[in-house]
Amino acid sequence: MEPGSGADSGDPASANAKVKRDMVVNLPHQEKPFSLWPGKYHSPVTAALWHARSSFVERARNLAMDGPAQSNLLSKTPEENRTSVVYNFASDKTLREEYRNPWNSIRIGKLLEDLDALAGTIAVKHCSDSDHTTRPLLLVTASVDKISMKKRLRVDVDLQLAGAVAWVGRSSMEIRMEVIQPVRETMDKDDVALIANFTFVARDWKTQKAAPVNFLVPQTEEEKQLFAMGNARDAHRKKLRMESSSSNGSSPFLKQYNDRLTQVLREGRVLCEMPALADRNSILMRDTRLENAIICQPQQRNMHGRIFGGFLMRRAFEIAFSTAYVFGGIRPLFLEVDHVDFRRPVDVGDFLRLKSCVLYTETEYLEQPRIHVEVIAHVTQPELKSSEVSNTFYFTFSLDPECLEPGVKPVVRRVLPATEEEARTFLVRYDADHIVHQAASEN
Repeated sequence: MEPGSGADSGDPASANAKVKRDMVVNLPHQEKPFSLWPGKYHSPVTAALWHARSSFVERARNLAMDGPAQSNLLSKTPEENRTSVVYNFASDKTLREEYRNPWNSIRIGKLLEDLDALAGTIAVKHCSDSDHTTRPLLLVTASVDKISMKKRLRVDVDLQLAGAVAWVGRSSMEIRMEVIQPVRETMDKDDVALIANFTFVARDWKTQKAAPVNFLVPQTEEEKQLFAMGNARDAHRKKLRMESSSSNGSSPFLKQYNDRLTQVLREGRVLCEMPALADRNSILMRDTRLENAIICQPQQRNMHGRIFGGFLMRRAFEIAFSTAYVFGGIRPLFLEVDHVDFRRPVDVGDFLRLKSCVLYTETEYLEQPRIHVEVIAHVTQPELKSSEVSNTFYFTFSLDPECLEPGVKPVVRRVLPATEEEARTFLVRYDADHIVHQAASEN
């Protein structure tokens, strides 16, 4: 979508968010009005992406599901699907106000929502073919790799989201995403504030089975390196699945694990049963919990009629931020979100419960303390007396040093489990966050 195209189409959101040169879409007037597209109810950036994606998706709406599946796979380069969105924060006061948080910085949750929207647009572009008689693919977010914030983002400086397909398997693909600030002609490596890999899987609209996607042909050395890294991650995921399915619980390190479990529980039970004798700088995990619940509305749906994955990430971030805020006593500073798997789709009308708690904290040998927050999203269906986990998110925060007096160090309490289930959750998460430590113990 070229600059200015939003003005021609009469869409005010497109004027706020500029989708760059590699996405040019004309929405036919006789088709479904853009004002009715789901993205219209999200941010201006998400709305612009929906508008750009509409030429591909309208085909799915009008085409009978009896149409043939795509049989001829195309070979595409990363450059063909590379897409970027510029936030004109410096000049657009309306857009700036929509993304501003109470502390005059950027709402990270909305940025995560937009990252997912952009990744979805890129996936659609890569999987599209030139034959408009074939039925398009159903593309869903399968997972998101760890997202780490490398520097603070400002809401008064232009910002760019950019991404392209970096790796393709048989029916899955990785989209590499970047957040860049400031935006300038010659980008420096220090301008990249965030890097993430979104994994999408393709399904056939009619059969709901895995469907093959177009091939990817990397051209530059950087693209070839990213493709090789994607291959390595895919091989690692397959290895973990095999190890998980073949594990019989007889690990030689089981005793060591049980010893750690006993030690963690011992401290927690002292605090639970003998609080007067416990460490005053400790708190039970259950006492850090927050929970909220929402009914998933039609305005939050994606093009497949299910709840937008970016919306779920935004809501999870917001309750995690609130949990860290209440726990730490001063404004949290977002550091990262760990790998996220989307286990179960969330539908319009579902009763979604988000439960968060502080799993553990780190205060030693760090310039800033770390607060590790878990958020579990439960899809509850009262009519069926059913409740299932759709997502589990792990966020890491620190405490914003700008909120402290000079020379004052923040006080962060230790968090201890009171039950075996809580202790196991803590140990699994701790080991996942400290892979080097875990590997050393196995050698």
